[in-house]
Amino acid sequence: MIIKNKNQRIAVLIDVQNLYHSAKNLYGARVNFKNLLLEAVSGRQLIRAIAYVAKADEPGEASFFEALEKSGIEVRIKDLQVYPDGTKKGDWDVGLAIDAVRLASNLDAIVLVTGDGDFIPLVEYLKALGKHVEVMAFGKTTSSYLRDIVDEFSDIDSKTDYYLLPPPKEGFYKKIPKIIKTTLKK
Repeated sequence: MIIKNKNQRIAVLIDVQNLYHSAKNLYGARVNFKNLLLEAVSGRQLIRAIAYVAKADEPGEASFFEALEKSGIEVRIKDLQVYPDGTKKGDWDVGLAIDAVRLASNLDAIVLVTGDGDFIPLVEYLKALGKHVEVMAFGKTTSSYLRDIVDEFSDIDSKTDYYLLPPPKEGFYKKIPKIIKTTLKK
């Protein structure tokens, strides 16, 4: 059992697209980021909480970003890249990993909020530095190897009443461009 000490300095790094798609596809719901952050921190000393988002210029997007900030989460926004063939991409994997590496020397623990197996090399690197690495994600959509190598895995599926908000209003998901949904899915 991992002991969470109130003196542990932690950062919480949130892969918003990963959570968004998992919550939508599994439950037709949205993530309660305020509760997620409270659980991730668990009474420890929060140094940074950062959410990584792709800007799609959609209705409601600005209020969502504002709600994250009001919850104490710094928002990193990236514009979608549009390629000549019309495909779009807006993932933050490299940016999140670089931030984790940069912050690591000032932290005791890092909480990655993602189920994306692309972060396995980052977890291995952080653990080699002696950092305590936790992952919070939907167990049903999380890389099994990622679950196995972290010091602690918190399954959002186990407390959906706490971690999820009621389903959005009719038509909410239709506003999100289809190309973003397929490109950002891992």
